Amino acid sequence: MRADSTGPKASTQAWTPSSAGIDAQRLPDIADLMARLHFAPGDGRIWLDDQRMQLIHTSAMGLLRRELIEGLGIERARGLLTRMGYNSGAHDAHLARRLRPNAPLHDMFAAGPQLHALEGIVRVEPLSMEIDIERGHYHGEFLWHGSSEDEEHVRIYGIGAEPACWMQIGYASGYTSVFVGRPILFRELECRATGHVHCRIVGKPVEAWDDADGDARYLQAEPFSRGLSATSRAPQSDAANAETAAMFAEGEIVGVSTGFNAVCHMLRCVADTTATVLFLGESGVGKEVFARTLHRVSPRAGKAFVAVNCAAIPDNLVESELFGVERGAFTGATASREGRFERAHGGTLFLDEIGILSLTAQGKLLRALQEGEIERVGDTQTRKVDVRVVAATNLDLKAEVRAGRFREDLYFRLNVFPIKVPPLRERREDIPVLMNHFLQKFTRRHKRQVTGFTARAIDALLSYELPGNIRELENMIERGVILASPGGAIDANQLFTAGERWDSSTWGLSRDGRVADASGDRLDAAPAASDPAKSITARIERLLAGDGDGLSLDEIETTLETTLLRNAIERAGGNLSAAARALGMTRSRLVYRLNQRGLGNNG
Repeated sequence: MRADSTGPKASTQAWTPSSAGIDAQRLPDIADLMARLHFAPGDGRIWLDDQRMQLIHTSAMGLLRRELIEGLGIERARGLLTRMGYNSGAHDAHLARRLRPNAPLHDMFAAGPQLHALEGIVRVEPLSMEIDIERGHYHGEFLWHGSSEDEEHVRIYGIGAEPACWMQIGYASGYTSVFVGRPILFRELECRATGHVHCRIVGKPVEAWDDADGDARYLQAEPFSRGLSATSRAPQSDAANAETAAMFAEGEIVGVSTGFNAVCHMLRCVADTTATVLFLGESGVGKEVFARTLHRVSPRAGKAFVAVNCAAIPDNLVESELFGVERGAFTGATASREGRFERAHGGTLFLDEIGILSLTAQGKLLRALQEGEIERVGDTQTRKVDVRVVAATNLDLKAEVRAGRFREDLYFRLNVFPIKVPPLRERREDIPVLMNHFLQKFTRRHKRQVTGFTARAIDALLSYELPGNIRELENMIERGVILASPGGAIDANQLFTAGERWDSSTWGLSRDGRVADASGDRLDAAPAASDPAKSITARIERLLAGDGDGLSLDEIETTLETTLLRNAIERAGGNLSAAARALGMTRSRLVYRLNQRGLGNNG
């Protein structure tokens, strides 16, 4: 695909077969997908492009299904299997966009149903499909033939009254949501498990369903998350609008990825206790939003939630800010004042950027946590406080302890129940959900009429590394809402205005002005850059011998990493997916590192 590509050849397409059935010739040739399936029995691996796969007996999946239903109950089992399917569909959507970058929109989308068949799940027969990516419109109707999931369910439980293709419905929802860049919900209207000859499904945006809540709840790991969308229906009244506005103001959490769901499960486990919780993760991953959610679902929800940014408090004011001050304690203290601990009495105290506190401040905080009591500055009596402490940091506190910058005793006092929030690049299934969430939020806030995102914008956001995580994505969507034409869609150039680098060839990569081929997966093999590596190695040896010149760690890292990347691509014959596997990383991560080292051209 050329560097100036705008995504699929068309962002709007309606398609209906001319007869009740569908001629297989109308679907694109599946040979391009089959060519991506590789068996490597020597090392016990099966690859579908850069995704590792495995063959599992359907009877074993049936056994797993039965164990889940009998052990967890049918509702929780259905939710778990639906979310498993969603994750699989989301991964295949990335693959489909990469493998058919120049194909018509329908042929590109058809990769999902064809992959579903290739993976042995079900044969899909399209009945009708309408896609308008820029307006966020989707309507699809399909028949499923020979569902492996139904076969096992019927074998074990017989014909029943409820549809049973739970994983497949999750797959269809996940695939289409990522492909369209907007949360799409599928519903099974007919099912072999209920006595029908075939299964029939219909999919459309979540807000287009009048009664989406019943189906959408299976994609919510916990009841306090919003799952696919911040609002399941478009507001129809002033009261509904007010409720939606309040929901956005409270920072409701949305997401469907495995990483997001794991954090939600951890919150549920610890919510009804008084244990100290430590949120860990990169800047912008939503640690404070999760902390507020923890407070909201805990028994302390009716009391205060007090947030403190530890990095913003000067060292000489930490004690008075946290513990309060008595009148006359120092010049300017004209009145007694409560500290944050007292204000949070009975509720939750959130200490953000806890790793930034000075050692002196850490010592004062440690005593308050140990004793459960504080003493105001200038006071002679102690005060008991009932406070649940929740802390957050983007630093590696273990490393800070080893470096002598963080007290070990305070670390162990805080590290009672650690929760690691993964970065957004590791939970890309959440990106379309967050895109829609922020689009609704900012179109309401700024009173703008924006329909959605262009195909180019969706590709850009899905391929961008998002180093600033959710905070960066939120800022980009707000920027796009402001810059977009009234009644139009947000394009990539309205999102990337602050110098961010993204792979404008969508899924391919170009070097020295040469563009990746149509498969989007090959790069001309770079010449082996062994000389710089040998040079840096020789300099290291001289330095260790005591007669070398100065050498920075950055110089060593840059040279050796560049050499490893070039050599891996050369050994893989320019195949980025194979090179990524050899280096033990994902393909998107390899593309990001190539761009960082100037080995790729982002247009």
